[in-house]
Amino acid sequence: MREPMPPEPPLQPLPLDSWHRARGARMVPFAGYAMPVVYEGTNPAGGAGGIIAEHLWTRSHAGLFDVSHMGQLLVSGSGAATALEALLPGDFAALEPGQMRYSVLLAADGGILDDVIVTNARTDGDEAFAIVVNGATKWDDIAHLREHLPDAITLNHLADHALFALQGPAAAAALDRVLPGLAGRLTFMQSAGVAWEGVRVGVSRSGYTGEDGFELSIPASHAEALAARLIADPQVRPIGLGARDSLRLEAGLPLYGHDLTPATDPISAGLGFAIGKRRRAQGGFPGADRILALLAAGAPTRRVGLALEGRAAAREGAEIFAGEARVGPKVGVLTSGGFAPSLGHAIAMGYVAAAHAAPGTGLTIEVRGKRLPATVTALPFVPHRYHR
Repeated sequence: MREPMPPEPPLQPLPLDSWHRARGARMVPFAGYAMPVVYEGTNPAGGAGGIIAEHLWTRSHAGLFDVSHMGQLLVSGSGAATALEALLPGDFAALEPGQMRYSVLLAADGGILDDVIVTNARTDGDEAFAIVVNGATKWDDIAHLREHLPDAITLNHLADHALFALQGPAAAAALDRVLPGLAGRLTFMQSAGVAWEGVRVGVSRSGYTGEDGFELSIPASHAEALAARLIADPQVRPIGLGARDSLRLEAGLPLYGHDLTPATDPISAGLGFAIGKRRRAQGGFPGADRILALLAAGAPTRRVGLALEGRAAAREGAEIFAGEARVGPKVGVLTSGGFAPSLGHAIAMGYVAAAHAAPGTGLTIEVRGKRLPATVTALPFVPHRYHR
């Protein structure tokens, strides 16, 4: 007789779980949490609500996303930069206080364990780096860091903090009404701490939608008060996980667990920019020999954008074939796909053989037994509007 499957662990609530539900959020499981996927019946622009309405509102106004499921870590101690550089390929020693870098946590063979944001959080005293990791991988990331960081380096998990993303063209003005003067001090990938209502709020000009925006880290005890202040602005509305995914796809940004996995290397993924100039010369990070060889010679497969005709979406796992006809060899596989509300047609990302990766190349994607025409497109699909 077969052993019964163990029960799934209960979903963890976000600090604002009841706040989301009171605003009509439909909650779904994601990364072990109950997450708001969409705020049903609350289209701020009038008419029918839904993911597309929330997506377009963020592109034209500002959306507030609760991303408290993500892991917020602090690595500190003398030699912290060197310790992190043994695990990630960024040049963290060169970061000024408040500067941020996108990076990847690497396995011994150079595969990607997670993609992360690293910030020089030093104020005085020893080195300190804040790291934001993905929610689905944070416990594995914490275990990996604890195993590989030297004993003299301290790793703290800020489990009592919430994290918001305020994104869209109206985000800076909305933030200025709550934290006056802060937005004007920051450009893209810069951060600062500020006092608000008796607590410290960490604010970075960053996000994962392609829009100008900010991420705000705050003690969970004050999260609801901050969220209420932000959405009191008529330009700001709470936005769910569904629109966050379609926004990042339009922005050509990879999603860990889909576009990035341990089987993916940074060069094939188009993330060579995450390897600092000094690190390219010196190596010293996991999988350096393999990654630097791919950087020099070119990867045999590459992550590309694909534009499809019409609204019918091709999803993760769909096979990609050479040529525009209905026959042709398999040359790749999709890792993300969906309808692009800003463009009015379906888009996707996937990995294809390098010979078929040039923009303008015609390919086909198999969806439910049919081959749909697709064209390789330069990323991002929708131009980024970061404040540089």
